[in-house]
Amino acid sequence: MLTAFARAFKTPDLRKKLLFTLGIIVVYRVGTNIPIPGVDYKNVQFCIDQANASQGLFGLVNMFSGGALLQITVFALGIMPYITASIILQLLTVVIPRLEALKKEGQAGTAKITQYTRYLTIALAILQGTGLVATARSGALFSGCQVASQIVPDQSIFTTITMVICMTAGTAVVMWLGELITDRGIGNGMSILMFISIAATFPSALWAIKKQGSLAGGWIEFGTVIAVGLVMVGLVVFVEQAQRRIPVQYAKRMIGRRSYGGTSTYIPLKVNQAGVIPVIFASSLLYIPALIAQFSSGTSGWKTWVEANLTKGDHPIYISLYFLLIVFFAFFYVAISFNPEEVADNMKKYGGFIPGIRAGRPTAEYLSYVLNRITWPGSLYLGLIALVPTMALVGFGANQNFPFGGTSILIIVGVGLETVKQIESQLQQRNYEGFLR
Repeated sequence: MLTAFARAFKTPDLRKKLLFTLGIIVVYRVGTNIPIPGVDYKNVQFCIDQANASQGLFGLVNMFSGGALLQITVFALGIMPYITASIILQLLTVVIPRLEALKKEGQAGTAKITQYTRYLTIALAILQGTGLVATARSGALFSGCQVASQIVPDQSIFTTITMVICMTAGTAVVMWLGELITDRGIGNGMSILMFISIAATFPSALWAIKKQGSLAGGWIEFGTVIAVGLVMVGLVVFVEQAQRRIPVQYAKRMIGRRSYGGTSTYIPLKVNQAGVIPVIFASSLLYIPALIAQFSSGTSGWKTWVEANLTKGDHPIYISLYFLLIVFFAFFYVAISFNPEEVADNMKKYGGFIPGIRAGRPTAEYLSYVLNRITWPGSLYLGLIALVPTMALVGFGANQNFPFGGTSILIIVGVGLETVKQIESQLQQRNYEGFLR
């Protein structure tokens, strides 16, 4: 492994890409620590040190921003508006015929959809930035902190607009940095920035678990969490790499004196075909009632019920709803992202068939049957992985930022595997050996 890394830095063009990516990462991390105008940085740090941050409502966005959200910095919104915009456009592609036609146009259509994603990202950044500023001004960003209402001392309209513009511009810069990595660096830029944001929260979360521990100064709890994390990483790598390969045979065709086709290939159907999207959907949907209850006035019955059952990560109702929503969204996302009928039609058009299955409708039914069978274990696996932080909260007394579980471990392992594969493929263009021998 060390030899492969040394070989990567000895290759001039690959070294240039790696150093460029590392430079962009440094710029991104610097931006996550620059506070925006109008924020009393001392009061923000005081509330964070008091460990009274409302992690239930803002934990997911704070994780995707690398801890910048609760510090209200220039990159406070992080990559989350772009992720949300991408998911919305992907869902609308199935519903709106115009977007579906653009998707089928190839590179030109993809560029147009990317442009729409950028516009939607800016609109969502304005919306989320306004919500964050309003939350900070009301003192609801930090629950129980004595100076929470003094985070934004000047509550004039001009200061509010300036703060929203700064955060929106920060989101646009983050989007630009991600596209720079994609074009001139290694891996997918948005995924790399997401990876860095999540990894940046690991040291503080692990050290918080150590400080909260009571056995041998917290070192036993610390070592236990590290051991559980290694097992979790191994399990996630095993499942993320698991796939069902559907064999496909292409018939031979004679054109003149030459024969074409006759090759054998396969359709890889991953066990976790939906990736981390169901977890993000389920988390976002469960945050909406709690967010509405937080900003509503009065003590109505529904508000009391929501605050009692849907704001605590260890409540049985919250756990059950979270798990069921993940399973539902796993099937929903697989259904809209993989179309068996379209795949069967393309196979039939190019003379391909699955051995033992007739082309056309029987092939589509067979693919649907296999996809449903492997989506069940994939959705259950996603639900169990997402509940690991809750188990840690109940079993270890750790906070909800337990690093090895849920969305964080899925994204880190997935992005890490894809990036290593890209580096390995570029190494194998020049050497026979990559990272894996």
